Amino acid sequence: MIAIVLVAGIVVGVLGIRFVLARMLSTGGPPIDAIQKTVKSKDGTLIAYEQTGAGPVVILVSAALVDRDGARKLARQLTSSFTVINYDRRGRGKSSNTEPYAVEREVEDLEALANTIGQPVFLFGGSSGAALALDAASRFGARVKKSFLYEPPFIVDPSHPPIPDSLRNEIEDAVAANTRGEAVALFFQKGMGIPAVGVTFMRLLMPAWRDMVAIVHTAPYDLKILAGTQFCQPLPSDRWSRATSPTMVAVGAKSEPFFHSGAKALTAILPL
Repeated sequence: MIAIVLVAGIVVGVLGIRFVLARMLSTGGPPIDAIQKTVKSKDGTLIAYEQTGAGPVVILVSAALVDRDGARKLARQLTSSFTVINYDRRGRGKSSNTEPYAVEREVEDLEALANTIGQPVFLFGGSSGAALALDAASRFGARVKKSFLYEPPFIVDPSHPPIPDSLRNEIEDAVAANTRGEAVALFFQKGMGIPAVGVTFMRLLMPAWRDMVAIVHTAPYDLKILAGTQFCQPLPSDRWSRATSPTMVAVGAKSEPFFHSGAKALTAILPL
């Protein structure tokens, strides 16, 4: 009897925490005034996006394991000064997907968005989305006014262990075996260094875990975008040599040291 009461108490506690976290982390869904649109990328993939606000155009490029919902709070903050384009990267949300994947296809997705706007744009990218935004800026030239990159997860020194080359294949294998939850766990444990016990709590308590499971097949896409930037080695000097628009790189003051060293390494190789 005591055991049953204890288990019941734990279940109620977990559900209560999940409810509180869901309330705290909720983005409120699509803005009422958002204009829902799609654009066709070069390979025929449909890219879904929502447009809000008025002013100069900024395109938000999301990080791994999130769709446009993850950027809605930021979008709301920007709508008083910008026309905000918040889109689902391919394979996520309401955007379609086309195999085989290549980073170039995602750059083409951004190009399709920029072309449909018809004017130079600002780019915002967070985490792996920062690297993708920078790839786009390198290709678009004067069509990008400025780029703002938040915490690109580059690992250029021993302040953080390198990301194993095998991780992408491990996640792909887990997805193929329909163990998508394990694929998410692999990403957080081996890709972000979160201990197994921490990932277990994330499974139990994070309302967004189910959403991440649904799009975990795209995690290898982000690892391909970050290829060559997470091995405790200098960043490739020529990858972004054509990114000539002004670029700001920002890192949280309390973020891990590797974010700071990676950001400094990036700014050192970007064109002046």
